[in-house]
Amino acid sequence: MNGESAASQAPADQGKTASNRAESIAGFLPRTGNGPLSGQLVVDFSRVLAGPYSTMMLADLGATVIKVEGPSGDDTRHWAPPVRDDDATYYLSINRNKYDIVLDFSDADDLAVAQKLAARADIIVENFKPGGLKKFGLDYDSVSETNAEVIYASVTGFGAHNALPGYDLLVQAMSGFMSVTGDPDGSPFRAGVAIFDVITGLHTTIGIMAAIQHKNLTGEGQLVQTNLMSSAMSGLANQSGAYAAAGVTPTRMGNAHPSLYPYQPMATKDGELIVAAANDGQFAKLATALGRPDLAEDERFAKAKTRNANRDQLEPELLEALQAHTAQKWFEKLTAVGLPCAPINSIAQGVERAKDLGLEPIVDTGGGGERVIPTIRNPITLSKSEVSYDLAPPELGADSDRVRAWLGSL
Repeated sequence: MNGESAASQAPADQGKTASNRAESIAGFLPRTGNGPLSGQLVVDFSRVLAGPYSTMMLADLGATVIKVEGPSGDDTRHWAPPVRDDDATYYLSINRNKYDIVLDFSDADDLAVAQKLAARADIIVENFKPGGLKKFGLDYDSVSETNAEVIYASVTGFGAHNALPGYDLLVQAMSGFMSVTGDPDGSPFRAGVAIFDVITGLHTTIGIMAAIQHKNLTGEGQLVQTNLMSSAMSGLANQSGAYAAAGVTPTRMGNAHPSLYPYQPMATKDGELIVAAANDGQFAKLATALGRPDLAEDERFAKAKTRNANRDQLEPELLEALQAHTAQKWFEKLTAVGLPCAPINSIAQGVERAKDLGLEPIVDTGGGGERVIPTIRNPITLSKSEVSYDLAPPELGADSDRVRAWLGSL
């Protein structure tokens, strides 16, 4: 079946409400909990990071997400090491709470299944190259002909009319992010995580939530578009804003901050500690804690503007004072007087610190099932409805038969 002929066939449950569809799918693909998106059917045509991160957020909040993969699976299934048993942890980190079906769009029968899913979806998320789904009848224009209320989120690298490959590292370079990351005299550095993929995933989720509210008010679906480059421009915040508002091109400053001082790692007796004085009052407290209250009274350092201008004169004074104690001792002393500071932890130490703070960062997904995978907790807490962790990241094609059975029951 080609895209044109599929688009001309109205789905059997075209007139049913979202609650009707949710009721019909619950017997085949159940979710637990009372998340605010319970009853929303999300068809996930995305892969790698930005799209899957967004659909995981939706799934955590209760939506029924059907992840559609090609025969070889999402690229991240093969991005290893590290691994847990035979699973790449990259894939596991962004695909919990989803059902999974394998469909080969070059196969007419599989394509027909994909089109049926799209026709019944409340939300679709895809990150194919611009126009890549049109030939399959799975682009927004084709889908909305038979599913006018669909919320269709399209994620690209550089916008809907630019076919440049959308890899996070390319965007870190092209956006200017790498130009402000690293030592002043060294090479530009990328971030240690695909930061703009994650930000774009969050922006996509926000766009979908806004479209859901619009649909609640008007009954209208719509196209939601996000791209990594625009998310980078937004995510660069004060750095891109400096250029937009003042024509200033920021440069690499290592771990220093262009507007605040001190706001960086500083050497103590046995290692470095993040020291942050975000305003004049905090700097005065810091100076007193270091046994140098005179520094806060010095007109060169008392105010943020002059403190920034004279940081080369101030830094040796601070470093000399910090040699009196270890990083841990200074952490205890500065925290005790309400000053922001932090040790520089490894990921393992960071997770353990979050545990110590009572944040319970690791949660088992999969309930009492055979496949239980530890993942990082969703950071959102809702007082009236709970985030769900009932489904472990699915194995490739694990739910193909159940999804087909549900479609066949309609």
